[in-house]
Amino acid sequence: MDEILKKALEIYNSEDADFISQIYFEHINPNLTKLIKLAGYAKLESRTKGEKVFTKNNGQEEEYLDCLGLYGAVLLGHNNEFIVSKVKEQMEKQCMPTKVFLSSIHAAAAYLLTQLSGLDYVFFCNSGAEAVEGAIKLAIASTERKKIISTFNSYHGKTLGALSVSGRDVYKKGIPQLLDVVFVEYGDYEAVERVIDDETAAVIVEPIQGEGGIIIPPDDYLPKLRALCDRFETLLIVDEVQTGMGRTGIIFEHQKYGIKPDILVLAKALGGGVFPVGAIVGNKKAWKAFDINPLFHTSTFGANPASLTAVFYTIQFIFNNGVLEEVKNKGQYFLEKLKNLKDGKVVKDVRGRGLMIGIELTDEQFAASIFSYLIQNKIITAYTLNQPKVIRIEPPYTISYEQIDLVVEKLGHAISETIELFELA
Repeated sequence: MDEILKKALEIYNSEDADFISQIYFEHINPNLTKLIKLAGYAKLESRTKGEKVFTKNNGQEEEYLDCLGLYGAVLLGHNNEFIVSKVKEQMEKQCMPTKVFLSSIHAAAAYLLTQLSGLDYVFFCNSGAEAVEGAIKLAIASTERKKIISTFNSYHGKTLGALSVSGRDVYKKGIPQLLDVVFVEYGDYEAVERVIDDETAAVIVEPIQGEGGIIIPPDDYLPKLRALCDRFETLLIVDEVQTGMGRTGIIFEHQKYGIKPDILVLAKALGGGVFPVGAIVGNKKAWKAFDINPLFHTSTFGANPASLTAVFYTIQFIFNNGVLEEVKNKGQYFLEKLKNLKDGKVVKDVRGRGLMIGIELTDEQFAASIFSYLIQNKIITAYTLNQPKVIRIEPPYTISYEQIDLVVEKLGHAISETIELFELA
């Protein structure tokens, strides 16, 4: 055992990216490690701050501008000092709860989310997929129905239940469909109207499809779904794991349309990019299962004091520091600048809301060329998971206007190089 611990300590203290890559290959995920190396990302993260990520290899440090933001989670910047300090204070007092006594931070975080959403109850968990699992379970139990309606190209997570309602088959190969799910085209209200019935427990929908390619629905889509669900006494689940907590310039994207879901699913930015946390927020109709059995759904680590402290002070920070307005203004500026890159040869479309922006390429084969150029120029981004020809731009709100200009400039160069590489001129 001494030799094993000695080797583990060597790995822990290593600054050799090649050595760590080999450990990844041998003990984590061989094929993913190959992809990381091929994409030029085989570097060791050493620290993060605001909109910047630093890597180190054998003592050499490099600085990157983060336009990915942990897939939208790091809205308030990496290592937000205010939230980190509050979580540290909490962890010095208590890291984990007993789950037998009451908790004031649990009550305070729940109060804030119910007041912000206009819903009644909150269940805290540890991730977005876990929150989706709980939301589906609640919907089926509370309505005593089994059918779920979801949308093609949707993404709700990769656990078994969440995967069952996600609309991309590539991640389901060899996995049984656990739930009775009907898929329809996103943004098509009539498609939902054709398949909903008295056996439908819930309709689950994203207010903007994130991994589907930053797809924004028609303005009347969510209001019509709300009315349709009311007609059939079906629960409306709105998955705001990616859009929620201000990513689009509004605290919850569905509120733009003047509706309330029966169940709201949150995660990612909910913990301020400091601590992982998810939440299921629901109304009395959605919470009926808890009336029958108060222990219907539980989580050992959910609602731990550290994560709830992050939730409480994330909300405080957002409203005390004008974050929503800043996201809105910077997003509009970024979007308008990026639209100038739309050329029909490489860039087909640019769309988004707030700091959730998608650049759709005319062909997904151009993505590798663009990503390669950007990473060489110290800019981090990625494509959307369900749509490889859409480049996602989801930086922290701390990104400056000068940095936005730099990203647009480098993207312009990347597009020019791609046109030359593929002889598109």
